[in-house]
Amino acid sequence: MLHHANSTVVAMGIRCRYGTAVRRLTPVQLAPLLLANAHDPQSAMIPETIRAMVDAAMEAGNETDVNTIVKYARAADPLSGDAVLEIVQKWKADRAEQRTQVIRQASFLDLWSGKAEVGGYLTTGNSDTAGGTAVLDLDREGLRWRHKFHAQADYQSNQNVTTREHYLGSYEPNYKIDDRLYIYGVAQYESDRFLGYVNRYSTSVGAGYSVVKSAGTKLDLEFGPAYRFTNFNNDINRSSIAARGTANFRVRILSGLSIGQEASAYVQRYNSTLSGTTSLNAKLIGPLSAALSYSVQYESQPPVGSVSTDTTSRASLIYNF
Repeated sequence: MLHHANSTVVAMGIRCRYGTAVRRLTPVQLAPLLLANAHDPQSAMIPETIRAMVDAAMEAGNETDVNTIVKYARAADPLSGDAVLEIVQKWKADRAEQRTQVIRQASFLDLWSGKAEVGGYLTTGNSDTAGGTAVLDLDREGLRWRHKFHAQADYQSNQNVTTREHYLGSYEPNYKIDDRLYIYGVAQYESDRFLGYVNRYSTSVGAGYSVVKSAGTKLDLEFGPAYRFTNFNNDINRSSIAARGTANFRVRILSGLSIGQEASAYVQRYNSTLSGTTSLNAKLIGPLSAALSYSVQYESQPPVGSVSTDTTSRASLIYNF
């Protein structure tokens, strides 16, 4: 029932007196007034403090923070838990729809993100030196396609004599079958004459699967056939069918601190290669972070004069964009 100092309720509407004027409202005219005076049942159920925290987290746009607030809000006030969850689910659905529209309208040159890394390193094995390193990683996430580009260079010169020279570049497109399963293709170029080869070209196609995919932990596995052509230092060329496998693991252990492990293997008749990198990444300020990493690369049949294993320790500054 609506209350007003100058209104009286009648059977099929409201008779309002404004001065001497009398007006009868029909049920159709009455409905908007009733809706305008009704409270949002969700807002009425949720305590003001909880609703303010949820609204602030959604406005900031950090889905991890939103999930955390929902978790504790539901524990603190179970009666409003379902209402809070419904609001957040709608917010996530709206965000997903907006992102879908942005991706559909974007060109191939848009939506790239990545990181640039510069730093120093120490090596043991074929060369015991200190030098510089630069790494560039680019990623583009589409509705069905994911693109990954990686470039790396390690170089050291001492009295005009090169003692360390390693270059690597790769491009990997992924076609996503569903949220976890995808088909990959990869093309890669390497050069490291201290490990025994001047040029190495590799291609592979296969399947990948995101075994773990959460806000704090990620594990991706890939496996498929490959082909490699290697030009060794001794002018011998080798080409062979190979099997390729990779594992990419990352876990956040504290806020702003994460550990990563990347491993890859090319197994073939001539000179199989195993490599792995363990890294510790700490967020500094804004887009900047610092990283310590340790890499190992093993060649099963290096040319005479080269050893099988090289290690590289790096300390780097990373800019994320």
